[in-house]
Amino acid sequence: MAFTKIALTAAFALAASALPSPMQSSTTSSAAASATSSSSSSGGSVSIVNNLNATVYLWSTASTTGSSSMQSLSSGGGSYSESWQTTSDGSGISIKLSTTQDESSVLQFEYTDDGSTLYWDLSSINLDKDSEFITAGFSATPSDSSCTTVSCSAGDSDCSASYQQPDDTDTNSCSSSSTITLTLG
Repeated sequence: MAFTKIALTAAFALAASALPSPMQSSTTSSAAASATSSSSSSGGSVSIVNNLNATVYLWSTASTTGSSSMQSLSSGGGSYSESWQTTSDGSGISIKLSTTQDESSVLQFEYTDDGSTLYWDLSSINLDKDSEFITAGFSATPSDSSCTTVSCSAGDSDCSASYQQPDDTDTNSCSSSSTITLTLG
């Protein structure tokens, strides 16, 4: 399946614009992937590590299925893992991260798995400039050294490695068997 920038941008824009209502909190610091989308057989995954001094709340969302229940990652090392997921219509998945239990200011890890290639990005479009994520910085490091590592330094409220505007070109690609570690702080 060939992926164009327009199709990828449209898929992520749909995921980003479909902000679901907040769900009930979970006290689990590591959770299984959302049951609302089918699991990919590629073997890769994303791991999110919270090194902030605040609890991080997350929702894994798809435009066709809505949001998984809210998960919480404890401060100082709480983590979450999700195997790459796919949806029936091929749209992307957005993992929305917030330091509050609502989704008014979110950092998003967005991805689409086509079976052999994983297209992914970080989006700060819906993130307040004074967010704890920006204050502390964040980075995404793929297990495959041929893939691009993305890093936004502490205090960089206009990080060029994370989408700031819908028409930015910050999409990366890796093998679907890759694992990406997103480190917050």
